[in-house]
Formats: sequence, structure tokens, C-alpha cells
Amino acid sequence: MMTAIALFAFVPTPMQAGTAPSSVPMDSTKTESAEAKALTLRLEEINAMDKSKLTTPEKRQLRKEVRSIKKSVAADSGGVYISVGALLIVIILLILLL
Repeated sequence: MMTAIALFAFVPTPMQAGTAPSSVPMDSTKTESAEAKALTLRLEEINAMDKSKLTTPEKRQLRKEVRSIKKSVAADSGGVYISVGALLIVIILLILLL
């Protein structure tokens, strides 16, 4: 008897999505600064270059520039990264503590 009551208490009800558009556009959540856009454009320019005609020191300079641009873009993104090992340790700790 209690099982039947519990089953009917948690019956999922169908829901419909609202028809009104949201007031916040999706693109506004990922706004990039003008500096980040300029850096990504520079990366695209470097990737589009014909590097076969460049000398070795010029290629080396381009590689250094690409690395520095990638580091600065990653630093500006403000993302939090967690390694797989750290994630496993957190999960194991949560299991042990709870």
C-alpha cells in the first residue's frame, strides 16, 4: 500500500517549454574582450601564412609568438581546469566522507 502511494507521489508530469524568448541572448554569456579577439585574429593570420618561404629564425619567432598568444588567451579566459587525477581524488574523498 505504501509503495503504491510512493509511486503515485513521484509521477512525472509532462511540461511544455515557454513560448516567450528569453530576455538574455545566449551570445552575451561568452563575450570576448577586444584584445582577445585581436589575438585570435593574429593566430588565424599566422596559421594562414605560407611558412615554407620563411627562414628558420623567422619560423622560430612565429612559434614563440603563437605560444605567448595562447598563454595570454588562456590566462584571460579565467577557466578553472582540474586534472583527471585530482578529480578521482575528490570523488574518492566524497565517497569516503559521505
